[in-house]
Amino acid sequence: MVNTGEPSDSRPMLPPCDHAPARYTGPGPEEILALRRDYLGPGAFTYYRRPLCILEGRLQYVWDHAGRRYLDAVGGIASISVGHCHPKVTAAACEQLNRLVHTTTLYLHPTVVALARVLAAHMPHGSGLQAATFANSGSEANDLATMMARLHTGRSQVLALQNGYHGGTQTTMAFTALGTWRFPLPTPQDVAFCPPGYCYRCPFGLSHPGCDLKCARSVENTIRYETCGEVACFIAEAVQGVGGVVVPPPGYFQIVYDIVRRHGGLCIADEVQAGLGRTGRHFWAFENWGVVPDMVTVAKGIANGAPLSACVTRQEVAASMTRRLHFNTFAGNPVSAAQALAVLRTIEEERLRDNAERVGAYLKTGLLALQERCELIGEVRGMGLLIGIELVKNRVTKEPAGEVAAEVCERARDRGLLVGKSGLSGNVLRLTPPLCLTRDDAEFVVDCLAECLPGLGG
Repeated sequence: MVNTGEPSDSRPMLPPCDHAPARYTGPGPEEILALRRDYLGPGAFTYYRRPLCILEGRLQYVWDHAGRRYLDAVGGIASISVGHCHPKVTAAACEQLNRLVHTTTLYLHPTVVALARVLAAHMPHGSGLQAATFANSGSEANDLATMMARLHTGRSQVLALQNGYHGGTQTTMAFTALGTWRFPLPTPQDVAFCPPGYCYRCPFGLSHPGCDLKCARSVENTIRYETCGEVACFIAEAVQGVGGVVVPPPGYFQIVYDIVRRHGGLCIADEVQAGLGRTGRHFWAFENWGVVPDMVTVAKGIANGAPLSACVTRQEVAASMTRRLHFNTFAGNPVSAAQALAVLRTIEEERLRDNAERVGAYLKTGLLALQERCELIGEVRGMGLLIGIELVKNRVTKEPAGEVAAEVCERARDRGLLVGKSGLSGNVLRLTPPLCLTRDDAEFVVDCLAECLPGLGG
């Protein structure tokens, strides 16, 4: 009998699943945790009070060491795009593993070139975004993008957004404006932060509409007062992920891009979390704002969890990297590239963008109905299958309810649902499930959260 993931006396129930996990006979969670304490750096934190041991996955579901099933509404932090162990992606990886596991860009290989060509085909028509430089992580891709921009423009000043996250290296940490993700270390200079389009917590205390998008127009003042007036680039997520699934208002990026370009800078779209069809209608999240960036960075879901990232730009911008030798040993690894090609094909063949839009809208409607019943929910926001639920102690003061969000995550886990949390205060429940999520799964998410939120079922 397949484990449904729920005790017999508990509601709601996970949707049926015909996959039976293999019996696990290895070390248990406590032993693994002890080994982590001894042999991993203490910075490798766990997510729950009772650390979860995940050993198997199929599409939108994962199983723990005891064979219990969970709906993965985190998706490996938006890294599992088409589903855990998707058969098409797995087959592509296995075929490549049987041929060649590793080669470098010093030699020719058809797969990495094919991937670059397909990525270029997914960029806006006529944009010239066709030169891909591969790396292993989103942090590396963002580091590459800002370095290329500085080299190409001959300027050093980088503009980023408050509440934005762009990576955990010492360089990309300098572009991250969330204190919880920045170590007390010297960071590269020449970085200025601009107000985000965070309407729920407007940095100017205004209400939209009618605010004239002061958040976007203030970028002009940031350049005038905090830089020399000449900028290399502006880097931003179309939807801020770690910052709490913050969706800027219409017109925001059009105004900002225009200001940045008038001051000589390039515009970088960080699509690491929000790209690849996750927002639904469009392949890239920035397309929802009607803008075309000069550079696009992508990682996480591009290879369905395998380490791969890319910075895609115009040839004349990428040419700046020829001034010196630049090399990445594992960039464009053939196995990761094969997986990425399979991911891009699967997104199109299975119409996962359409699914993200339909199921995401259905899920969001259910969450908005939940908001009407629960005073703790200050705002439900997002696009497609990238959704944030901001919890507050008081809807008037908007005091963040981080402790409540943490408790909801714990309760949801006990009921078979894995959700994330984000925002500076950790008070935003973040949903980034695989794009194959179903309506039944969406109903389970809403019903489960209704049980877990204090004042409703929790």
